[in-house]
Amino acid sequence: MHQHDDQTDDHTPVHNHDCGNLFGCGDEKGTGVIREDIKLTGTKFGCGAGLCGACMVHIDGRRAFSCQTQLADVAGSAVTTIEGLSANSSHPVQKAWLAERVPQCGYCQSGQIMSAADLLKQSPHPTRDEIIEHMSTNICRCGTYPRIVRAIERAAREG
Repeated sequence: MHQHDDQTDDHTPVHNHDCGNLFGCGDEKGTGVIREDIKLTGTKFGCGAGLCGACMVHIDGRRAFSCQTQLADVAGSAVTTIEGLSANSSHPVQKAWLAERVPQCGYCQSGQIMSAADLLKQSPHPTRDEIIEHMSTNICRCGTYPRIVRAIERAAREG
């Protein structure tokens, strides 16, 4: 989901009816609006405190915890959820995720993928240490960290 011109991909307006703002009237947090109002459920609610990364999205091309994002602060910004990363799961990170069989329960995966995509955009060929450092903002309760690292390395290699 890539937000432009206050429209979803199917051209459904996503204005808040009370204030005309794309996301809300001020103190609302992004995760709830994305999931409940816009109905893009790939972004998950995890801890609500910006500690687990399940809610990760891209705002103007950089990763951000949607649970910690005041929506009034991103009015007019491009917000991309997992649904908008690629039209058909063809992003290199998504392809590598499947090739390395990363998901187990799957709950954290959209946030993990959004963080990994952000890393590769900033550093197309990161070192293993850079991958581990960058991905430390995302928790996987199933412990698939070795597969996550391999998938990011694969995505960097195969682009």
